[in-house]
Formats: sequence, C-alpha cells, structure tokens
Amino acid sequence: MITFQNRQISEEEIVTTLKYNFQLKDICYQIIYQDKIQKLASELELIVTPEEIQIEADRRRYLQRLIHIQDTLNWLNDALMSPEDWEKSIYCYLLTKKLAEKLFKNQVEQYFQENIREFEQIVLYQIVVPYELLAQEIFYQIEEAEMSFYEAAHLYDISENRRRTCGYEGIVYRRNLHPDLAKVAFSGKVGEVIAPICLQQTSHILLVEDFIPAELTTARYEEILNHLLQNWLNSDSRG
Repeated sequence: MITFQNRQISEEEIVTTLKYNFQLKDICYQIIYQDKIQKLASELELIVTPEEIQIEADRRRYLQRLIHIQDTLNWLNDALMSPEDWEKSIYCYLLTKKLAEKLFKNQVEQYFQENIREFEQIVLYQIVVPYELLAQEIFYQIEEAEMSFYEAAHLYDISENRRRTCGYEGIVYRRNLHPDLAKVAFSGKVGEVIAPICLQQTSHILLVEDFIPAELTTARYEEILNHLLQNWLNSDSRG
C-alpha cells in the first residue's frame, strides 16, 4: 500500500494501471532481468562495497544539486522512495555495471570495429516539405542564390521546430537516418546543399555542416557495453 496525496493506493491498483497503459510487460521483463543479473553476479562472486555505493550516491546528489541531507530526503520522498530504497537501487545499478564489465569488456573494441560506420555522425540541417515539385523549386532558388538554405528552412519546413532553428536537425548518427538519406549525406561535402530526396510522402533537402568520425570514447564504450548486456539479457528472456 502506498500513500500518495492523502490517498491509499493498493498494489492491485498499481498493477491494473500498468496493464491498462501497456507497461506491465516491460516491468515484468525488468524483474526477470534483475533476477538474471543477481544470479550470475552471485556465481561470479561480484561485490559492491558500501564505499562504492556512497561514491555513487554522492555523484547523483551532485548532479541533482542536493547540497544538504534534507534536500536529499525531500527529493526521495517526492519520488516515493526511502533512503533504503535508494541505496538498494544504487547497489543494483553498480552490480549491473560490474557484471557488464566482467562479461563484455573484451568484446567492446571488436563490436566497435565491426560496426564502425554505425557510429559515424554528422551535423545535419534539412528542409522537409510535402511535395517534390516544391522541393525542386526551393532547391533551384537556393542554387540561384535567391534565398539561403536557412531562409528556405525557416519559411517552408513542415516542422515548426526546424522552422525555428532554420533547419537544424542536430548531431545525427548514420544509423538513425533513413538509409537513402544516410547514403547521400555521408557521401556529400561539408556545406554542400544536396538535391531533393523523395521518401514516401516527403521530400528532403540536406546540408551537412560537419562530419564527426567514429571514435571509441568513454561514453561510446559505455553505450556498447550496455548494448551487449541488453542483448545478453534478452537472449533467453524474450520469446
């Protein structure tokens, strides 16, 4: 039973709500995953020390700007967690990290090299419009210097957000682009406006501001490690 906003909420109500929102299955998988992690970590005699938990807790408090102990208690209370719950969650997080390192640290470099193209990135601007003829006309006006790419994006893009940012899409992984767009964008030149590419109901005009080569940074190492761990968790958990 949980007390929230002066109301008693039963476990049955929580489960029912998760069902109705199609979230219960994912929660069940998370429980199964944690069981699997705990079992193998125990077999491998992996240990999380109180000192490691304290260091991680201090790191999280710093990120949340929780200066005083009462700030932390208020934050936990707002999240319906006790200090013991929080400590246990940190324990599970650190144990999972240790298991991932134990199982997959020697596979990260190989995975990166085998999939290096998927980690290439570009700084991308694009104009997306609903009609091919409109895209061709916009491209022509840009080519003839009748308007800039950024002006055209501000005027014509179907996305309000891209109109506001003059077509800025952000730093984009190759893997997150449609294959037809990725093929053209990654073979183009910096600053070159790429002729319209038609994809189903939309036409795209691209501008690449910069290429970011794939590099095995600390963040990417963690990303790959987590990916390999998730694949392992899924291997015999999901049918």
